[in-house]
Amino acid sequence: MDDAAAFDFIIVGAGSAGCVLANRLTANGRHKVLLVEAGGEDRNPWIHIPLGYGKLFRNPRLNWCYDGVPEEALNGRTVYHPRGKVLGGSSSVNGLLYVRGQKQDFDAWAQTGLTDWGFDGVLPYFKRSEANENGGDEWRGGDGPQPVSNATAPHPLCDAYIDACRAYGLPDNPDFNGATQEGTGYYQSTHRDGLRWSAAKSYLKPARGRANLTVLTHALTTRILFEGKRAVGIEYERHGQRQTARATREVLLSAGSINSPQLLELSGIGNPDILSRHGITTLHALPQLGENLQDHLQVRTVHESGSANTLNDQYNNLFRRIGLGLDFLFRRRGPLTVSAGYAGSFFKTRPDLLTPDIQSLFIIFSTDRMGDRLHGFSGFTASFYQLRPESTGHVHIRSADPHEPPDIWCNYLSTETDRRTNIDGLRLLRSIMDNPAMTRHRKREIEPGPDVQSDDELLVYIRATASTVYHPSSTCRMGVDDGAVVDERLRVKSIKGLRVIDCSIMPTMVSGNLNAAALMIGEKGADMVLEDNPG
Repeated sequence: MDDAAAFDFIIVGAGSAGCVLANRLTANGRHKVLLVEAGGEDRNPWIHIPLGYGKLFRNPRLNWCYDGVPEEALNGRTVYHPRGKVLGGSSSVNGLLYVRGQKQDFDAWAQTGLTDWGFDGVLPYFKRSEANENGGDEWRGGDGPQPVSNATAPHPLCDAYIDACRAYGLPDNPDFNGATQEGTGYYQSTHRDGLRWSAAKSYLKPARGRANLTVLTHALTTRILFEGKRAVGIEYERHGQRQTARATREVLLSAGSINSPQLLELSGIGNPDILSRHGITTLHALPQLGENLQDHLQVRTVHESGSANTLNDQYNNLFRRIGLGLDFLFRRRGPLTVSAGYAGSFFKTRPDLLTPDIQSLFIIFSTDRMGDRLHGFSGFTASFYQLRPESTGHVHIRSADPHEPPDIWCNYLSTETDRRTNIDGLRLLRSIMDNPAMTRHRKREIEPGPDVQSDDELLVYIRATASTVYHPSSTCRMGVDDGAVVDERLRVKSIKGLRVIDCSIMPTMVSGNLNAAALMIGEKGADMVLEDNPG
């Protein structure tokens, strides 16, 4: 592409929201759009195999492979933060679960003054995005670009887990995104016919034939260009060459909760003390940029199965492993089509809560940590995370070099509420796993193990083993208050021609996985851009 080529809109980042923007902003044919992605094309075959996310977890060609700074509450451990670096972004490397969050999450946003972001204001965009296998209804969309499908087949261990949840008192819930979230059942995920459908496949691929869309891969955006306090383009690096592109209308950041604040700071927007520390002149002071980082902390329990019907058993046997491949190749069924949560539940740790504060995931394999080899024994995993943590951290640059990864500090377990909820959540999950419906399939609990019983012992276990479930949010917080980074129309405060449209704008994180909300934010953000740029 010619240096200083001009476009109406430049989108930075081809993740979930970026792919939505690229599709919607080019649909009318009137706008010339550039989509810039630091990673490459989504051709790796493991991207398209749902269970293949384990193969993508630490692949630097497809993943930013970020390491956080030491977390004091986790015994000084650093936490690994994978982020997609490929067309589709994290929707190409994630665990595929489709969970929107609770109605109350969005209504709480509206109560802070963001009146257009209440549930009634976001539900139409969730529905517009979705092509649900079961069709559309009051809650779900049936003819959108993004496939959302049921689990390809039930599994005896998942059925046993659901039975144990019922015995605990949880109701059956056939749709965690329907009228209520509480209950137990199988998860839906972003697949179709046994294959992953990332945002690159659902939104970007249909738009790539349009003459008014240019897609640049392997192009690292190094800074935003300004004339005064108006964004007018970007500088990017591609194949070792620095080039620029001009935006006659707007620059749209969809680089995610890690990279969007990083790029803004590299461009002179943020806390002046942080910018000056790295020799960057402040263009505009936004002291809260990069602050308010929220993430879901996952606590796992690992069990040895007595049924020899786990993925560990199949994968660790050469002939059964070949069978797995053939089942997927010819039938698009079997464990290779499974998302990161096969079955699950949403429940409350206290009876006075109005909505669940815990999400649980059940999977039919076990490993020491995600991306590692499966255990040699027959194993399965039940995990959980607190849906609405109070703890907040930050993302900030550590140098003026755009190739240098930022500091990522989640500040997990920094409040008594978070510590109490995690202890109680672990107790409740263990009680579910100790139900006869589950124990008839289980030889023993391996982690935490029978010796870990008291509150202090449970917290010690959590501190030693818990890790992220990869849901960073809120680092470019939306709000009507002076401390917010973007306003209710996603415009960077006091800057013209610049918006952030990704999960970093969440005022508070949603009660569930983030990909569905990222698609919604892209849809709603695209409407705002088009409304504010008529013609």
